[in-house]
Amino acid sequence: MLQFIFRLISLFAVSVSMIQAAQPPRVVVSIAPLHSLVAGVMEGVAAPKLLVRGNASIHAYTLRPSQVRALHHARVVFRIGSELEGFLDKPLAALDEKQVRIVDLIDWPGMALLNTRSGGLWEHHNGHHGNSGYTDNHIWLDPRNAKIIVSAVVEVLSETDPERASRYRANGKKILTKLDELDRELGTTLAPVKTVPYLVFHDAYHYFEARYGLNAAGAVVTSPEQMPGARRLREVRKYIRSTAARCLFREPQFSPAWLKLISEGTELKIGTLDPLGAELDPGPDLYFTLMRRLAASLTDCLRNPA
Repeated sequence: MLQFIFRLISLFAVSVSMIQAAQPPRVVVSIAPLHSLVAGVMEGVAAPKLLVRGNASIHAYTLRPSQVRALHHARVVFRIGSELEGFLDKPLAALDEKQVRIVDLIDWPGMALLNTRSGGLWEHHNGHHGNSGYTDNHIWLDPRNAKIIVSAVVEVLSETDPERASRYRANGKKILTKLDELDRELGTTLAPVKTVPYLVFHDAYHYFEARYGLNAAGAVVTSPEQMPGARRLREVRKYIRSTAARCLFREPQFSPAWLKLISEGTELKIGTLDPLGAELDPGPDLYFTLMRRLAASLTDCLRNPA
């Protein structure tokens, strides 16, 4: 009788192990553009969990209890890095490093990094932007960096879940091809407006602008969480006149009333750029839609005078 019971226990343990091995890894991703690329690599396997959704600001985000639990059950967590998603630092520090792999993609080998630009209003006519000395974290806005991200995700997931490595590699190969096509498409779309000056809400688009040679003249605020004072607004209005900037681009997460004050009495138009895909449905297509919308918003506003 005892041997029968031991045999049942052994069979149960083996069954549990087989079930666990059959389950794909639980993956958590910080922001929507990154989640989109991870979801593409995992397509046909499982859906990664996205933390920051909709119009929520990553600069002041607070995790819900259910999201903290998701982190504790994850095998892999992907984020850009501590500078961008600082709200994850303490929750991630509480995780067991033996149970979950935390991947800061900004540190991945081969990632092309740019610095943020200092001062907000850039001396573009001198061909020089002040260098803040701080790394710009919006790495996904260059499709070449997106390719590095995809390759990193394929490598990490293949190591974590070798049984499905061939699927991850096949998905990754398809995404890399699509990213090359997207890169060429965006270059063609943006070529007619490359020389037209414009302003942005804050310096979030350096990678996009550098990749496609755009004529960004400056940013209204140096920090999206801080409202500019009256002196700053006067400086911006004066700068608009000196650069002949055609458009000022707001963001869905931030729509302060003072943006209209800046444009009053000028021919400046107000457009919208969304670097995070706040108004898009999460999933494998989000990244590509986000990038095309950035290009469309820029061309629509810059091509047509006020």
